[in-house]
Amino acid sequence: MARLSLFNSPFLLGFDEFEQTVDRIAKASADGYPPYNIEQTGENALRITLAVAGFAMDDLTVTVEGRQLIVRGRQTGGEDRVYLHRGIAARQFQRTFMLAEGIEVEGAALENGLLGIDLARPAVEEAVKSVPIRPGAGATGGKARARPAETIDVEADEG
Repeated sequence: MARLSLFNSPFLLGFDEFEQTVDRIAKASADGYPPYNIEQTGENALRITLAVAGFAMDDLTVTVEGRQLIVRGRQTGGEDRVYLHRGIAARQFQRTFMLAEGIEVEGAALENGLLGIDLARPAVEEAVKSVPIRPGAGATGGKARARPAETIDVEADEG
C-alpha cells in the first residue's frame, strides 16, 4: 500500500524535514509517564512541567539533541527497602519533545516533585523581501537560454 504524504504538493517545496518530524512524532511511544503540562508563561516564553515525584536531581537529566528536548529519569537506591504497598512509580523514563527551530532551553528546576523546564521562543520578524528581476539567464542557474525563434516577414515578389 502506498504511503500518503501530507506534504506531497508542488506548493510545499522544501518541507521534507517537517514530514520527517511528523513521522518521528507518530512513531513515538504513547506512554503517558510521566505526566506533563506545557504552559505559556510570557509572550515568547514557555514552560514544560513534568510530575516526577520520588526522583532526586541526580536521577534526572535534561539534554537537547538536535531539535529534540530529552528528559530522562532513572531512580537509584531504595533497593534495601521493603514495601508493603508501592503506589509511587519508580520506573525509569524518557520523554522527548520536538522543538521548533530557534527555541532555546533557558534552564530547568526541580521543586516539590515537579521538574520545570523554561523555553524561550524568539520573536518572529516578518519581513517582505523584494526579489529583483534581471534580464538574461539569472533564473536558469547561470546557463544561457536559447532565444525564441524570430519571425521575419517576407514579401513575395510580384512579377
